[in-house]
This record gives sequence, structure tokens and C-alpha cells, in this order.
Amino acid sequence: MRKLYIDNIRWITVVLVVLYHVIYMFNGIETFGVIGPFSDVQYQDAFQYIVYPWFMLLLFVISGMSARYELVRRSEKEFIKKRTGKLLVPSTLGLLVFWWILGYYNLLISGGLEEMAAVPKPVLFIIMAVSGIGPLWYIQMLWIFSVLLVWIRRVEKDRLWKLGEKADVPFLVLFAIVIWGAAQILNTPMVVVYRFGIYGAGFFVGYFVLSHDEVMDRLEKCWLPLAVCAVILEAAFTVLYWGRPYAEHSVLDTPLCSLFAWIAVIAALAFMKKWGDISNTLTRWMAAKSWGLYLFHYLFIAMTAYYLTMYTKLPAVLLYLFVAAAGFAGAYLAYEIIRRIPVLRWIVCGIGGKKK
Repeated sequence: MRKLYIDNIRWITVVLVVLYHVIYMFNGIETFGVIGPFSDVQYQDAFQYIVYPWFMLLLFVISGMSARYELVRRSEKEFIKKRTGKLLVPSTLGLLVFWWILGYYNLLISGGLEEMAAVPKPVLFIIMAVSGIGPLWYIQMLWIFSVLLVWIRRVEKDRLWKLGEKADVPFLVLFAIVIWGAAQILNTPMVVVYRFGIYGAGFFVGYFVLSHDEVMDRLEKCWLPLAVCAVILEAAFTVLYWGRPYAEHSVLDTPLCSLFAWIAVIAALAFMKKWGDISNTLTRWMAAKSWGLYLFHYLFIAMTAYYLTMYTKLPAVLLYLFVAAAGFAGAYLAYEIIRRIPVLRWIVCGIGGKKK
């Protein structure tokens, strides 16, 4: 039976990612590669502190849970084949075929194209392709974790998974210690988003522990205290670290950030298990389009932000609105077009088989 609350968590989190990137494009905290702030103090930047520590961790957790459910009905060979087509192909071949366009706009916004005027065109294209990874880092890491999972399954043979069924709420809360420890390791030195330690911990606890209905039933009963704790931690984190680079290891790897991130994740799971296990026309449509929204949104945010700031003098409010609208509408439109084009839909969107 499909877990509707997980589908709803996924598309709601993707919507938060889009809104985050709209704010991020004009933020005054992490200014490299973006348009930059409208003023010295921007209180709307607080949204970044509210969501950044936990929303990608949540995606990895539910990805781990979903991997368990998928492996119940698929063989490991089928699982890897499907994951390779959907995750690895768009984030590798897709960079050379399509996503270099995002890299072009990233370099344009950051001033990199001017600085690289003398760089040979083939080399510049490779740089644009790499710069076009953008949000695809998530699916690159997800593919790696999926491959590792298959290897681990062959060794542990469900012994660890069966042990995970015994996890109670105190254990899940104390798992924040593991999350903090994981945040300290397996981080790439230059590109901060590749946090293999913490995101790997999230993926595997999702698979081995949170994929159990019994564990989620226990967690659901504590949705209110967990939600209250998450709000308190969010306020404390935002106040204490306001103005500091929230997306750098100097902040991300702190005990408070890790505690906030993990409590927010299990609070979101508990809340949605209690209240979000629903299906209607809106939720089904959003769930069906969330993959395309995640893939394409940042391209249209970057394009629209660049042209509007370059050629207009619109006030900040209108810029936010137009860029957000472009992020959503552009992503949905591009996805609907490209997923109907043979070969391209596989390379760019990871969609194989017959047209859906």
C-alpha cells in the first residue's frame, strides 16, 4: 500500500526548495553565484535559516524509506537499473546535453563568463556543464547511496532492518547525536552540499528504521511535542546564527544545527503521518509533478532573476513574485515538453519506457 504521507512530504519539501532558491537568489548571507541583496538587512533571509538545515536531510530520509518499499517489490538488479536511469543519467549525460544551460546562467550571474573570456570554448563548455549540476547534486548522492544499500543488504540480510523495528521515540530523539557525528565526516572540501556523512545517515536510518510502520506509529503519537521542540530549536538557531553563513560548515556542523535539523525531520514525519496521509486532486497532481519541479525550477529562477535585474528596475516584491512564478511555471512547462520527447526525456529527466 502506497504511503500517501510520504508522497505529500516529498512534494511539499520540493515546494520549500523552490521558495528557498527564490529567497537565496537575492539573499545577503550567501552571496556567491547569486544576484545578491536588495538592502543591507533583509529579514526575509530568515527563511533560509528556518529550512536549510533540515529540508534536504528530510528528502534523504524519505528516500531511504522509499528505497525499502521499492525493494519489497523489485529485485536488487531491477532497483539499480531503475535508479541508474532515473538518477545517474540526468546528472551525468544530462549535464552535457541540457543542464549546461543552467551552468551558463550560473557563470553569467557570478561574472564567471567575463573572467573566462580567454578560456578555449571546449573547456568553457565543460565548466558550464559542471556548473549546471545545481540541484542535481541530490540525485547524484542518492544514486551512490542506492548502490551502497544493495551491497549492504547482501551482507546484513535484513538482520539490521529487523532490529530497527524496535526503535522507540527516545531512541529516535537521541539519534540526533549520530546526526551530529555524521555531520563532521565525509564532507567534500570545496562544495559544501556534498555532505555524505549526514545525508548518508539520514538515508540509511530511513531505510533501516523509519520504514517500519510500527516505528512510524510510535512517532506519530508524539507529533505535537516534537513539533513544539522543532519550532523552539528553529527560533534559537535563527537568532543565535543570524548573519552567519548558514550553508557553511562553521554553522552546519554545530551541535545546535544538527539537533534542530534532526528534530525538525522527525517532527515533520510525525506530523505528516498524523495529518498528511491524504489524497485529493491537488495532492495527486503535485506529487506527480514534483520530480519535474525539482529538476527544472532553478534554471528558470536563474534565467528570470538575471534578465529582470539586468533589464528592469522592478521593486523587490515584484522581483520575488515574478521569479517565483517563473520557477514554478517554467519547471512545469519544461517538464511537460521534455518528458514527451524520445531519448531527451531519458537523458534529461531520467524517464525510460513508453511516454507517460
